[in-house]
Amino acid sequence: MPRNVEEPAPRRPPYFWWLLANGLALCFAVLSWVGCLYVFRNPEIPRNYEFLGKLGRLPELKRFSVLDVPNGNTIDPRQAYKQYINLPAGDLTALNSRLVRNYITNFDQPLLLTYIEGDYEIVDSRPLDGSDFIPSGIAVRARAMVKPDEFTAPAPYPVVVEYLFPTGDGSMAGKFRHGDLLSVRKSPNCAAILHVARITDGDETKVCLTVVPIAYGPYRMGEGPGFTIEPPGKVNPGVGLPVFSE
Repeated sequence: MPRNVEEPAPRRPPYFWWLLANGLALCFAVLSWVGCLYVFRNPEIPRNYEFLGKLGRLPELKRFSVLDVPNGNTIDPRQAYKQYINLPAGDLTALNSRLVRNYITNFDQPLLLTYIEGDYEIVDSRPLDGSDFIPSGIAVRARAMVKPDEFTAPAPYPVVVEYLFPTGDGSMAGKFRHGDLLSVRKSPNCAAILHVARITDGDETKVCLTVVPIAYGPYRMGEGPGFTIEPPGKVNPGVGLPVFSE
């Protein structure tokens, strides 16, 4: 009796494996390109910043002077309170991420760059260390003092600033005394907003602005000794802000 012979399965043509290998290589190249683009465009994300550090490709913070700082908006305590007190939480998170990215990338795209002005009464100060966003410097916490009208003395306003001075001389933190007045102007201070938060003090909600000067050089406190503000070699984007605990 004739036997039924099964036909062998059809073999794939030789070019099939060539096309598969090239397709996989193309997918890998696209994913690598997209991944690298994501890392370099978002250095404010801690794991991206760490990866760039391992590659030796961390953005170097530029040493701006008063004459060449990027153009930005200027706000006083009243404007800051009005602008941020009712900002939705999701928008606030996105804003803070963009503010840190702008700072790390030297404001290559200076959207949202905002300088503060106003008079602030110092309530606390301390040196910065490796556990802070800026690992070396001085942090000064102060509350806004605003005149209700031209005939009334300045009174506390629900806006707090954390002024971060990048410097190698953190011991100068003790020179910022409780009750002293910190007068901030666009020029020469150039204190840019780095982070915005809402904090609760009793029954009152305040706006807390973490700011950092981006015009570097000597800084003098009244008639007393001064220190030099220098751009930090690196920052710690994984560290939370504000720097003072409530």
